[in-house]
Amino acid sequence: MKLLEKINLLLINYFGVPPRSKKLPATIDLLIATILSQNTNDKNSFRAFQNLKNNFNSWNEVRNAEISNIENTIKIAGLGFQKASAIKNLLEELYISESNYKMKLLAELSVEDSINYLTKFKGIGVKTASCVLLFSMDRNVCPVDTHVNRTLNRIGVVNTISPDKTFFEINKNLPEGIAHSLHTNLIRLGREICKPKNYNCLICPLKKICKYEPKSFLPKNRSKDRSFMLLDNV
Repeated sequence: MKLLEKINLLLINYFGVPPRSKKLPATIDLLIATILSQNTNDKNSFRAFQNLKNNFNSWNEVRNAEISNIENTIKIAGLGFQKASAIKNLLEELYISESNYKMKLLAELSVEDSINYLTKFKGIGVKTASCVLLFSMDRNVCPVDTHVNRTLNRIGVVNTISPDKTFFEINKNLPEGIAHSLHTNLIRLGREICKPKNYNCLICPLKKICKYEPKSFLPKNRSKDRSFMLLDNV
């Protein structure tokens, strides 16, 4: 999509190129860290991950641990039992299928097949799987969270009702090499400018190409037209 390339360049001009670690994390580490990050903030999920690393000598030891022990170790990240079950299930299934946790099979699969493979594990959705592909394997895949979903719908790139549908729509023909900067800067745009309610269109770097028409900016004779009641709460 040429529009995505244009959006990426405009965001880079405004926010800059997002920094990225030169050393990619191990796939299994990032996968477990991403499970821990669900429905919590970065600080708590990082502490939960560090607790796992500090309290267990290996992922194999985590696999053999009682769920209650894992749950207690990661409780700061919330949803302890749910996340502990997902982590233990993942490790058990990987051990059965690969006898280790290196996940080398992913390197041989296409993006679509990789997503299908990862989402078969309990507790792993499309966003988690796509984050692993981007941040651990440097695949040209743009994960979609609520911020990315909201901004791309407002801009007019997609007309979808969920992050997963937006993900599959934009990644069908994602221009090569833009996934990391596009994903990271769209999140920043959604957090700082294109917020769910207190958005600031006047300073938005995409205002010239954006199709969103905030209700407060509409002429009075159009303010009651329901066709303009757009996605304020996406």
